[in-house]
Amino acid sequence: MGSLGMTELLIILGIAVLMFGGSKIPGVAKGLGEGIRNFKAALKGDL
Repeated sequence: MGSLGMTELLIILGIAVLMFGGSKIPGVAKGLGEGIRNFKAALKGDL
């Protein structure tokens, strides 16, 4: 699997807008960021 290019990122963003609507995207992104942060903290054992 290679890295994602600009075209792939735009397609993913377009699908996300269709699924969640434009107004909910910031909340979804915030929740995803917090989830990743918590996962990394759990791997380090900082909980």
